[in-house]
Order: sequence, then C-alpha cells, then structure tokens
Amino acid sequence: MLQEARSTVNQTLRNRVVACWIGKAIGGTLGMPLEGKAGPFELTFYDPVPTKMVPNDDLDLQVLWACKLDEMGRDVRVDRHVLADAWLNQVSFPWDEYGVAIRNLRAGLRAPFSGSVDNWFQHGMGAAIRSEVWACLAAGKPQLAAQYAYEDACVDHAGEGIWAEVFFAALQAQAFVERDPHALLRVALAQLPADSRIARAVGDTVVWWQQDGDWRQVRSRILDSYGEDNFTDVTMNVAFTILGWLDGAGDFGRAVCTAVNCGMDTDCTGATVGALMGIIDPTCIPEQWVRPIGRELVVDKRITGIQPPSTLDGFADLVLDLGRRLNGRAPAAGAAGSMSPQSPGPRFVELQPLDRVPTSEVAPEMNDVQRLAVDGYWAQMPAATWTTPALAVRYRFDLPVATAARVMFNTHQPYQLWLDGQPLIKSGGDVLKPSFHRAPDGQRADLPLAAGGHELIVVIEPPRPGEQGGWIWGVGDSKTHQWVPLTFA
Repeated sequence: MLQEARSTVNQTLRNRVVACWIGKAIGGTLGMPLEGKAGPFELTFYDPVPTKMVPNDDLDLQVLWACKLDEMGRDVRVDRHVLADAWLNQVSFPWDEYGVAIRNLRAGLRAPFSGSVDNWFQHGMGAAIRSEVWACLAAGKPQLAAQYAYEDACVDHAGEGIWAEVFFAALQAQAFVERDPHALLRVALAQLPADSRIARAVGDTVVWWQQDGDWRQVRSRILDSYGEDNFTDVTMNVAFTILGWLDGAGDFGRAVCTAVNCGMDTDCTGATVGALMGIIDPTCIPEQWVRPIGRELVVDKRITGIQPPSTLDGFADLVLDLGRRLNGRAPAAGAAGSMSPQSPGPRFVELQPLDRVPTSEVAPEMNDVQRLAVDGYWAQMPAATWTTPALAVRYRFDLPVATAARVMFNTHQPYQLWLDGQPLIKSGGDVLKPSFHRAPDGQRADLPLAAGGHELIVVIEPPRPGEQGGWIWGVGDSKTHQWVPLTFA
C-alpha cells in the first residue's frame, strides 16, 4: 500500500510538471504574434493557428538551465555562477537585459553585479519568465523556489526584475500543494520586500478585480498606476499575468487569452499564466489547445552546446530527475559574500555647456570641458545639469577590431551626433528603447568602423520640464546586435 501511495504521488507530481510545460508552450505560442503591442485585444484562440509550438526564450533558457544542471551529475546545485557561465558560453540572445548582462560578464563583472551595473533594463521581464523550472525543482517549497529564482535573476536583473521571478517561483511552487488564489498569493508575496513595487501592483490588481470584476477596467487601472513606455516593464506585466489568472477562474483558455489581451509582453504573460494553470490543475488544459502545437520541444538555435529532450514530456522527466538529485539542497549561503564589482575599467565623458543649439553641420569645438568618470553607457543627468540651451558631450573610445557596427544613442531629448567629425544622426528625441535591435530608427546608424580610436560628439538639448535628462549609447554588431567591447580613453 505504501508503494502504491508513493507511486500515486509521483504520478501526480509528474502530471503537474508536464502540464506546467505544456501550458507554458501554449501561452507563449498564443502571445507571440502580439508581443510588444499595446492592446487591448479580443483573442479567444490562437490567431494564427500554429502547426507546432513557437520557440520562445521563456522556455529556451529554462531548458538550458536544466541541461547545465544535469551535467553536474550527483553534485548538482543551483548557483548564479554556473548560470552566468551558460550565459557567456551558450546564449547569443542580444535583447535588452540579456545583452547587457552578457556584456557585463564579458567585461569581468560577476553576478549579481552583471545584472545591476549600468543596466537600464534591470526591471525587465527577462527573469520573471524563467520561474517555472525553480518551482518544479522545489515543488511545495516556495521559500526554496524563491532562493533558486534569486540565483537566476541576479545574473541579468536587479530590483523589481529579481523580485518578479522570486514572486512567480514561490507562487508556482506553492501551487503544487494549494489551489486557492488568495492563499497562493499570500505565500508568494511573503517572499518579497514590503516596499516592492511588484507587491503593491499585485495587491492593487486583486483589490481592483474584486471591485470591478471586468478585466478591461482593471487593465486600465493597472496602466494608469504602473504603465511604462517599455513594453517589457515587469511591474505592469506581472499585474496583467495575475489579472489573467483571476479572470480565468479555472478556465484555461479564458485565463491565457485575458493575459494576452491586456497587451504589452504578451508571450510572457500568456506563458506564465498557462504554466501556473497547468500546475494547479493538469486537467484544465483542453485538448483543443494542445493539438495545434503538439508535444515536441522546440528550442531556439541560438541556444547552443546542449542536447535537449525532444518532447515536453521528456523535459518534464529531466526536471523531475534533477529535483530528486537536488533533494531540497539550497544555494550556498551568501554566494556573493563580500564580493565587490570587478570594474571593467574607467569610463569618462566630457561635458561642455553651449549657449545655443548649433545650426552648422560641423561639430562644436570642445575647448572648455568638464571631464567626469561615469558608471558606463547609461548617463543620468539631474535637472541642475541643464542650465544652458544645449550640452555638448564627448566620448573617446578604442575599438579592438574592425566592425560592421551599429552606433546607438537613445534619449528622449533632441540631439545631433557626430562620429569622428562626420555628422551621423540628428534626432528629435524619442522614448527610451536602449537595445540595438529596437532603438528607434532615428537613433541608430549602421556603418563600418575601423579598429582603433574614435570620437563621439553629441549636442543634446534639455529634457522637458519635470523630466530627468539622460541617455544610453553604445556600439553593437550590426548583424548580431550584441554589444561590442570598447575601451574608454
């Protein structure tokens, strides 16, 4: 009888883990065509209807983590430095915080500083979408799942970007043993700092849902209080995810569609709701949602050096085996210790106030500059900096090898940019999207750059009243969109 009971428990756990990954694949495939669009939408099913699952970094990276942990044999442990090595050696995704973290790691910064230093995207969704593997490895143990999630998220995020993954990992881990949404939320929120913006947004979403009972109205309230120009901002997307789950009330299709219909980072919100629903009740996923995507595991080719399972069921079995080997082992206490950032080297910017905005195509002479050490590529300039009609900025840098380059200078302030004395970009300003693949067309330029020294001069007009001035710039590879390492003079 005892053996039969254990067999039943094991089968129940496997069913939940399998359903987690199927729900993840369904939600990601549903939301992918609308990723980055504001919404609201009116989906009730896939549109277009797929013939297999769409590869998605939401799942790809978790497959990589599981395969890397599997290579450790019986000594498996969840460790930020093991995950950071995988980022360096086996991931070529250039997007947003991923690209920044890879750049920082290559420059010698170790986690957690790889996620916190010079990272405009530290509050993005890139870690929140990787929570399920930790929940499955710590099923029924939300605090342990939260610890695993922290090890993962700190490699490429800081602040709310970390807390979002911690929140979802704890929520999903508890979902293996609890069904009531309010009980689940209490457990997950207990893992967050009291002043967390994620915690406030989740609490507000629950209250608004209880008051309004209409997802469109609650969505509007979320946007009014937590909306951001960056569609991957984690706070509003976590709120949309919770809203989809609450609106679904156990109906899988309704839950994933509501999350996606809210807009913004739709593949991520849909995938996270789908995974959570699968864990809570594996029988809630209708066959009509499974049939179009099948059960094949499709991984992006930019994840290299692993041989992943061929099916979602096989991936679930890999994760279950890892869980047995981990056996509740927590990450090493104080993994970061007293470690301080390993500086990638001094970086300097030269500033010179201008009494007028230049009208000539010639870069201004910079004879009376103030030389400042800066944190990196992201410069934040307080209002007191802007005392004249314009500010001239000069960066001097060395490029290690000749590069087919993409030069990016992203700011919401009007500016003119010269590179090596030649006019390159003139922009009226735009929203901040400081990633080489999605910076506004008028704030980036592709051109060949020779190895050696270069000079970037930018004339920037003041920000609008009440806004903080600043910019993010960099040189990337025009094809891969990865950051190119520079040495600052």
